[in-house]
Amino acid sequence: MSPLAPVDVPLVFALLPDAAVTKHLSRGVQSGLELPPQVALARACVAYDSRTAERRHTASVRELLDEAMRRFAADRFAVDGWLAPRLHATLRLTRAEAADSRLWNHLAMIVAPDYVVWRHKGADTADGKGIATAARFSGPHYTQTFSRLWWAAELFRDGHDYRPVVTACRLQDILNTTLRLDVIDHRPTAQAMIHVIGGLLDTGVARPGDHVNALSSAVNTAGSTLIYDVLAEDTEPDADELLDWIEAGAGEAVDWDRLPEGPRDGRVKRASVEALIPLFEELHAEAPLRKRKSDKGDDEPEASVPAPRLSGVSLSKPSDSVLAPDQRA
Repeated sequence: MSPLAPVDVPLVFALLPDAAVTKHLSRGVQSGLELPPQVALARACVAYDSRTAERRHTASVRELLDEAMRRFAADRFAVDGWLAPRLHATLRLTRAEAADSRLWNHLAMIVAPDYVVWRHKGADTADGKGIATAARFSGPHYTQTFSRLWWAAELFRDGHDYRPVVTACRLQDILNTTLRLDVIDHRPTAQAMIHVIGGLLDTGVARPGDHVNALSSAVNTAGSTLIYDVLAEDTEPDADELLDWIEAGAGEAVDWDRLPEGPRDGRVKRASVEALIPLFEELHAEAPLRKRKSDKGDDEPEASVPAPRLSGVSLSKPSDSVLAPDQRA
């Protein structure tokens, strides 16, 4: 545990309102010079009901984050691909539960504020200490420190297979841009995009972030979830399998040295993914490029496309209306 980690981490998670974060998030907290006021924040929390609290223990998540900081002390930017699937498999949630920002607020402000600073603190300058921006503590699902990792794992996993998630987390542009697109809610689209992006990364393409942003914008502009569903039919995940997976292991520690398994709620149809791959490769090839000056003054191509429609992925699907495990009869 880092020097500025909370000494008394609560035993179970709770729900911390956005307003409480805004009130108590100081520059000292953002820079890691001080801890958030734990007592005041605890008073603002809303407790889970007793049955839900049984699967909301903090210990395994806190231990996971301590291990992440230890393993990636020399390269904090490489931690996401290791942590995202393990956080998802440790903190097992339905999408409806994960859409509640108050849970992520609690994790960031009370359970692991030191991790937020460690991962996202900017460089110190002559004007003062670097900080982790407020949105890393409490912000949109694609920006908040822990929510972004959970949703990356949820949207890019292929059923129980987390390997596409590792690929997705190899480049920050995927989390910063691709994760925000509506079409990523369509599972074949997500898998086809990761296939194309993974191929680009494996070839060592120059300025890979430019290519990711160009592809993301082109895919989002070319169609909608409805259109892609016609081209590549998807099936609804098995909600019962998901809930059984949640009930069987929520809060339990995962293997740190082996990629965990997600819920066996159904893999994406391979034929659907293969139907989209050629289209996405073509969209990528035709994505407009612009020239930008390199440090040496040479012209170098950089992907540049109109700003994508970043209205955010749908945080609910028909299958999300299922009850959490503790709510089932």
